[in-house]
Amino acid sequence: MGRRHRDAMFPPAERQRLTAYVDIDPDHVAEDFDDEPALKDVEILITSWGCPVLDEDLLARAPALKAIVHAAGSVKHHVTQACWDRGIAVSSAAAANAVPVAEYTVAAILFANKRVLEIGGIYREHRDVSDWSQRFPGFGNYRRTVGVVGASLIGRKVLELLRPYELDLLLADPYIDAEQAAALDARHVELDELVADSDVVTLHAPALPETHHILDARRLASMRDGATLINTARGSLVDTAALTAEAASGRIHAVIDVTEPEVLPAASPLYSLPNVLLTPHIAGSLGGELRRITSSAIDEVVRYCSQRPFAHAVHRAALATSA
Repeated sequence: MGRRHRDAMFPPAERQRLTAYVDIDPDHVAEDFDDEPALKDVEILITSWGCPVLDEDLLARAPALKAIVHAAGSVKHHVTQACWDRGIAVSSAAAANAVPVAEYTVAAILFANKRVLEIGGIYREHRDVSDWSQRFPGFGNYRRTVGVVGASLIGRKVLELLRPYELDLLLADPYIDAEQAAALDARHVELDELVADSDVVTLHAPALPETHHILDARRLASMRDGATLINTARGSLVDTAALTAEAASGRIHAVIDVTEPEVLPAASPLYSLPNVLLTPHIAGSLGGELRRITSSAIDEVVRYCSQRPFAHAVHRAALATSA
């Protein structure tokens, strides 16, 4: 992993904790494998953002490698087919990273339905104490409809966190059925119906060829007047030009944490539109939230050393439809 990630995620106390279970140099971090003579003896790799690709040539230099514990989300960037062919066990902290993304999303949903950002802007600019119920008829969260796109780890966590609220929850995901959606307290619908019927549409699908621009001009145009789009997944899920046009019209609102491209051009209207909240990819684990990932990764190392299966194992077959 990159040294900055190691320093942020594995402070001395956490590195020292590992020494109780594995033979490790707690002060060493490999940012690449070009000059790693000890690689031939390594049984477990703890990886994170910045890990080089683990291809056949690399694996040939690591004959003892049996497990990869990824202290981050997706393993697609470094775990190759060669790893699966070798039968290497792989774990990911994607479930730990899902928590802050879901928290960000739920906060955005509740604020969007309550029109907090819009009212706050009006109040700040005009010092106006209006009859907000008259100005925003029907605003608030009671019995509003929230559409979750994707029953991913994050999508499921969002649904779980929304359970205490009196919302109507819709779920669109081609890989689950009505019964599975009901178990998540949601009603399973097709994506077109979800987009047209939701007060808030929140995206939690992976970036795959079949999900590219799933929110295109047609679907964005079908959103209810005053509805809000939230994207904490990947920028490629949304047609940026179409979103910009819809948002610029003032017809819909948006809370956007990921964009295509990332970063948007300086002249993009999305930076300044009053009905758009644009944040710089901060929904995932940052700051103190990184310690949750660290804890998850170390727990997996302990499980491996205790000859127990990983709690958060990654399976090759699942990667075709996941991040």
